[in-house]
Amino acid sequence: MSREQKAVERARKAFLTGRSKPLEHRIRQLKNLQRFLLEREKEIAEAIKKDLNKSEAGTQLYETLGLEGEIVLAVKKLAEWVAPRPVEKNLLTISDTVYIQPEPLGVVLIIGAWNYPWAVTIQPLIGAIAAGNAAVVKPSEVCVHTAKVMEDLLPAYIDKELYPVVTGGVSETQELLRQRFDHVFYTGNSMVGKLVMEAAAKHLTPITLELGGKSPCYIDKNCDIPIACRRVTWGKYSNCGQTCIAPDYILCEPSIQGRVLEEIKKSIKAFYTEDPKTCPDYGRIINQRHFKRIMAMTEDSTIAIGGDSDESTCYIAPTVLKDVQVNSKVMQEEIFGPLLPILTVSGVDEAINFINKGEKPLALYIFSPDDKVIKKVIAETSSGGVLANDCLVHYSVSALPFGGVGNSGMGSYHGKFSFDNLSHLRGCLIKQLKMEGVNDMRYPPHTAKKLFWARFFILKNPDLGWLGRMTLLAIIAIAMEMYFI
Repeated sequence: MSREQKAVERARKAFLTGRSKPLEHRIRQLKNLQRFLLEREKEIAEAIKKDLNKSEAGTQLYETLGLEGEIVLAVKKLAEWVAPRPVEKNLLTISDTVYIQPEPLGVVLIIGAWNYPWAVTIQPLIGAIAAGNAAVVKPSEVCVHTAKVMEDLLPAYIDKELYPVVTGGVSETQELLRQRFDHVFYTGNSMVGKLVMEAAAKHLTPITLELGGKSPCYIDKNCDIPIACRRVTWGKYSNCGQTCIAPDYILCEPSIQGRVLEEIKKSIKAFYTEDPKTCPDYGRIINQRHFKRIMAMTEDSTIAIGGDSDESTCYIAPTVLKDVQVNSKVMQEEIFGPLLPILTVSGVDEAINFINKGEKPLALYIFSPDDKVIKKVIAETSSGGVLANDCLVHYSVSALPFGGVGNSGMGSYHGKFSFDNLSHLRGCLIKQLKMEGVNDMRYPPHTAKKLFWARFFILKNPDLGWLGRMTLLAIIAIAMEMYFI
């Protein structure tokens, strides 16, 4: 039996004891997870510094602070989330108990990504714990140091049988995917997402795919261009462009392209100094394979800003490309690096047409002071999420579902959406062995009279209030008793 299979079996055995289900257990595990993030802040930051050259402050801002917020929210709201949810009744169910009961799915597999190795791995785990599941956590092997910290330290804080950490590369992930899970949660690219979906299909296992794509950014000529470019610069070059919802390319009219370039250049200097290579807040590409992939994208476009690179340290300067065409290399796949192409369009209509010719992106950004323009883009496009006049920050809003559509993924999470996504929302109807006269209409032999009453009960739902509906039901039951005698 493989190491991966043993971990899954232990998790399932632990889940079947029922200890993950009580509200007290879930809250205790979530609080322990929060304690881990606080007490091991130094080890977490040191590992990410080695993997991605993130600063300590950047690690807290982009990785752990949001996780703490999710835990605080879950602990505060969990009693409400797990409670039965009453639903609207009709005349047929007015005297019955009808509700939705969230229940754990079972054992969840969480396959994390390397770009934000804590945020996108632990956030699904928070949802899994809150929903009462067991979860096998597979951190990305690309972030070697972070995966090691997760493997060594996390089991000291949360139940290591219910929530084991399994490390390794492709073969270990493939072995995990051969096991039967009750849900698979994968964050990464669409190519691997298809393989995960194929493996899950063999067990009819439901999945969540948090993927990516080329997230467009339309800048209206009438907007405040300095502010727009400042926010786009931040959204694009945070984590050295290795963000699934980073603006992938800019669409703007030719008349403002020069100003956009000028303002982005100013913002790069303001954020990362004259020499971003020496700036502690500017990251590095994760490895040389990705470095070479990104640099190859610049070959058939004009470098307007930046362009410096150092393969030995996986450094690529914040770079803006112009003279970009639809068939340019940089437009053929998600960039996932610090390259920002600018394409010119005649206006919002051409921008919408351009966006709709591609796959549905994970995020879509619009910068405009005109609500009509914003609503037009929202109405005439489709994306996982949409954000007007800023970048990335919709990810931090727990009240919004975060997830893709089409090629950018399926399923959503954050806040209560994580809980619901990793729960089975079980429909419950509890009837009493009374008022049998009402049921005569469904019993054979079927007649026109019975059909009349069935149509009345199913199609009519007068809004009389609870007391009024109960009174009406009693009158109808008596009438039906007499009608069928």
